[in-house]
Amino acid sequence: MDTVSFKVDTGALEASDAPEQVLARHGRTFHFASKLMSPTMTLRCARLYAFCRYVDDLADESSDTQRADMRLERLTLQLRQGRAHDPVAQDFLELVADCDMDLAPALELIRGVRSDLGRVRFADQRTLHRYCYRVAGTVGLMMCDVLGVEDPQAYRYAIDLGIAMQLTNIARDVHEDAQQDRRYVPGPLVSQAEPAAIAAPDARLQHELRSAVDWLLLEADRYYRSAAIGYRYLPGRARTAIRVAARVYRAIGTELRRQDCASWRGRAYVPGWKKPLLALGQFPAAARDGLRRRDATHTPGLHRHLDGLYGAASQP
Repeated sequence: MDTVSFKVDTGALEASDAPEQVLARHGRTFHFASKLMSPTMTLRCARLYAFCRYVDDLADESSDTQRADMRLERLTLQLRQGRAHDPVAQDFLELVADCDMDLAPALELIRGVRSDLGRVRFADQRTLHRYCYRVAGTVGLMMCDVLGVEDPQAYRYAIDLGIAMQLTNIARDVHEDAQQDRRYVPGPLVSQAEPAAIAAPDARLQHELRSAVDWLLLEADRYYRSAAIGYRYLPGRARTAIRVAARVYRAIGTELRRQDCASWRGRAYVPGWKKPLLALGQFPAAARDGLRRRDATHTPGLHRHLDGLYGAASQP
């Protein structure tokens, strides 16, 4: 499992790595966008990235799932106690203090990562959306504090961006996840197929997988559109950077559609040369965001599956 805004490619986090090095090596999309932010914001984002990467590694770099679960449980206890033995976790606690951050999103992030250690077969949309909140929406919430967002109305839109990006991840990685015996696609979309079948789909299942990937991307688009309403709450330079990161990430879906949503044909990605072109259009859009009023109305129903979760919009 990889948390959304901090999608991991290869290699484990070394204890000696500086946060900026970790971000540059593994968080390529956000590292590209972070160049638009102030040095202070960039460093804080890198420190948050390092923590999220560390949580991922505790789960993904261990062949013993029981041991990984114990380590994540120990991390949870250390965060609750306000002190940690590991330098990455301790630095995160200092970041929490520096940014006056609520610990609830970090604890939900760990909960989401721990869920990947078990049998992953998502039963329905509710399971999918709550998972996306935990492993990605929480990152958006923590980013609000790291970037100095003052209005708590921004939280619901930050959650939406995280969910959108995670849905993009899931759509892109359906085949790779199946090879790891995981199915994040809700069962009804693929006739409850097991990961082994998804990893080598027959003609019938290929048709269902295309439809499922298309549905995931359409669902992601709904959350990207909502997230865009919330950019107005971000400070100027951060607004441009987040817009760029979101645009580049959303383009993964465009590339996936170009290959007819056939995720088993190879991983969709955005070529490096295309990223600056995608970024250019975000500068005037970010300027317009700053002129908009901040009393936006959140789209009803987007958080209908997120009842009881920190920062989610209350439902009528």
